[in-house]
Amino acid sequence: MKLTGGYTEEMRKSIDNVNKTRSKRLDEVCAHMTMKERDEVLKNYHPDYKVDVKRALAYGQNKGDIVPVEVADVLESYPLINPDDIDLSKIDYDVGVLIIGAGGAGTAAAIWAHYSGIPVDDILVSSKLRHGDANTVMAQGGIQAADRPEDSPLIHYLDAIGGGHFDNIPELAKALVNDGPEIIKWHKDLGVMYDLTEEGNFMVLSGGGTSRFRMHSAKDYTGLEIFRVIRDEYRNLEIPTLEFTPAIELLTDETGRVTGAILYHLETKQYFVVRAKTTIMATGGFGRLHVAGFPTTNHYGATMDGVLLAYRTGAKLRNLESTQFHPTGAAYPEQIVGLLITEKVRGLGAQVIGRNGEQVCYPLEPRDVEASAIIRCCSSTDNYIETPTGMRGVWLDSPLIEEIRGKGTIDKNLAAMDRMLQRFGIDMTVDPVLVYPTLHYQNGGVLHDEWCHSSVPGLLIAGEVSGGVHGKNRLMGNSLLEVNVFGRRAGIQAAKEIKKAKVGKLTLDHVKKTVETMDALKLKEKRYGPMLLPEYRSEIVRDRLVQLYESSL
Repeated sequence: MKLTGGYTEEMRKSIDNVNKTRSKRLDEVCAHMTMKERDEVLKNYHPDYKVDVKRALAYGQNKGDIVPVEVADVLESYPLINPDDIDLSKIDYDVGVLIIGAGGAGTAAAIWAHYSGIPVDDILVSSKLRHGDANTVMAQGGIQAADRPEDSPLIHYLDAIGGGHFDNIPELAKALVNDGPEIIKWHKDLGVMYDLTEEGNFMVLSGGGTSRFRMHSAKDYTGLEIFRVIRDEYRNLEIPTLEFTPAIELLTDETGRVTGAILYHLETKQYFVVRAKTTIMATGGFGRLHVAGFPTTNHYGATMDGVLLAYRTGAKLRNLESTQFHPTGAAYPEQIVGLLITEKVRGLGAQVIGRNGEQVCYPLEPRDVEASAIIRCCSSTDNYIETPTGMRGVWLDSPLIEEIRGKGTIDKNLAAMDRMLQRFGIDMTVDPVLVYPTLHYQNGGVLHDEWCHSSVPGLLIAGEVSGGVHGKNRLMGNSLLEVNVFGRRAGIQAAKEIKKAKVGKLTLDHVKKTVETMDALKLKEKRYGPMLLPEYRSEIVRDRLVQLYESSL
């Protein structure tokens, strides 16, 4: 198969149409959808509204909730451990604060717990993979914060509530937007290299569903740059960290309070008993469940472990019926299918274009609406582009950016995107990029209040593992803000609570109850959780590994 500039001859014919219509489209931006049009495209095309990919939860405090089948399968699973095999009399770590998860939220929580008076040797952070192997470092486009005179947290709040279809918990949305300016100041003081104008002010852009320019960015490496700096702060504080050691169960006492966790080292197969006065759950999202069969932007460990462990202790969940599919995942070449093409590309002026060169929709609708419009184009019209492997997509007219903003804009602002595509011979300053929606974010999760308390004593929640902040849809840039805002709040709150917290006898009674519940459900397939890592190996290899695993039990 002959490729020219990374594309096939057939794809080149469509690119010619994009090029021919570009000058005309400079002055013809597609109109916003009306609210009625948004509702129609969501109900007809968004996976959240497809009944055949969901079912009701069969047990627990959220019994009856309709959630994706993949989510229900995780929640309706047997524990990985036999509680009777765990010796709780031997405590390996005894700390004031245990933080499970070492992405943006967990790292911020640890730092702010120490800022708030907890000695570093009374903090322990558990990471499933390496410190920083998380969605945070993969976030590209930016972080929202209303810190300009023409903006305000109130306007940011209205944008977030509207984007979430008015299903956000108001107190959580309020905390998110009110703390935004303080988070940006903290980052600036630590040394985060946000993009600046020639006058030295923050360069801010728009995002889908926002009414103000408030997107702060560091090229399209924003999450990586933020994490680079807060990780330096974390390491300079010498906060103890266990890498490759995920939590496989929480511990409780006779009152039902969470009192730490059972950790498991992925390489040595050892378990560790950690007793803690307060536990912060910051394990991130569920992208690697591949809800509704979609590819994902998420890191390898995003398997919803924290939601499952919290649910087993009795924590309430919220909004897990809602999944965010980012409108623009890479659809070509095959090696990068599903990886993120940041919303910043559209924020800088790129339009969403069909096969014949016409606009598919307004480029900055809220993410769920934009994704639904692209799915509609690719499933109910013939206006899509098909790759050699049969995947459908639409064009993101990236060369338009330099027509609007001048030569060099992409190199200056989209270095990560440009670098990723150049590896496959595609120059996004010359040719458009093929995109299709990809699973991006866990909108729901564990319910908590504005100071991160779950419904279970002793368990605080921060980051993507949570539910209620974003309602049914998250706006761009509010995720990087969320992990910092609620990571900070969780750390501060933990420092307050350990002064009065009392830990009773360690038990795994809730795990024994889970086994009884799963037995009563009489599942057709006996599943085990947490998943820890997704399985992509062939059936033959997988079967052999399962036999080896089972024979070692």
